[in-house]
Amino acid sequence: MIVGIVGCGAIANIITNYALEGKLGVELKYFYDRDVERAENLASQLDGRAVLKIEDMLDHVDLVIEAAAPQAVAEVVPEILEKGKSVIIMSIGALMDSDVKNNLENLAKENNVKIYAPSGAIVGLDGIKAASIGTIRKATLTTRKPPKSLGIDISEKETLYQGKASEAVKKFPVNINVAAALSIACGMDVDVEIIADPAVDRNVHEVLVEGDFGEFRTTTKNIRCAVNPKTSVLAAYSAIKLLKSLNEHFIVGT
Repeated sequence: MIVGIVGCGAIANIITNYALEGKLGVELKYFYDRDVERAENLASQLDGRAVLKIEDMLDHVDLVIEAAAPQAVAEVVPEILEKGKSVIIMSIGALMDSDVKNNLENLAKENNVKIYAPSGAIVGLDGIKAASIGTIRKATLTTRKPPKSLGIDISEKETLYQGKASEAVKKFPVNINVAAALSIACGMDVDVEIIADPAVDRNVHEVLVEGDFGEFRTTTKNIRCAVNPKTSVLAAYSAIKLLKSLNEHFIVGT
């Protein structure tokens, strides 16, 4: 399987580094970024090709990874699907817009391709998806991040947001993809609290889910990516594992 990537930032760098070890299970070959130099840098590491337009890779790949930004999902993913190529969406917050999500789902069905949304920076989505077969009564996410990763400079803990995930992803589009992933897995607009906390040095996500299955709580304390502190390393790892699973014959989890 030949793979292209759109957006050559932190996540693309981690995936490329893993591909260099020869364990990705697919061939990462095509790279696009508005900053051509970033695309060329990653392409050179894998003897790949940097393209000036996304359409230049679509005749040559089987799957495209979107790792750019939320606005890229509505702008470029339709073109990828219409070309008959599957796509991995990392900017999952964009899918909280029901019009965008429904349009992409319809395009995927029409062109017999798949849209993949990795679990990203939290754990437990497989259990949540299983729980959603029954009734989920409550789902909450509390996110604590160092102020720097939220683009602010404060010396005391401050709650920046309390409300629904659908609004959180609009106010913090590059910071709170986990809220969208949790909402989509639950099938409901979950309650979200976002806290800037100088006392933490990791991105911390606490999830509570209650339903007719019972109750569970998870806490994920993520190492932030050195290239971009807004990005957790686990988010990139979730994409890598998804890529590897496409060629695996023994699948664990839902």
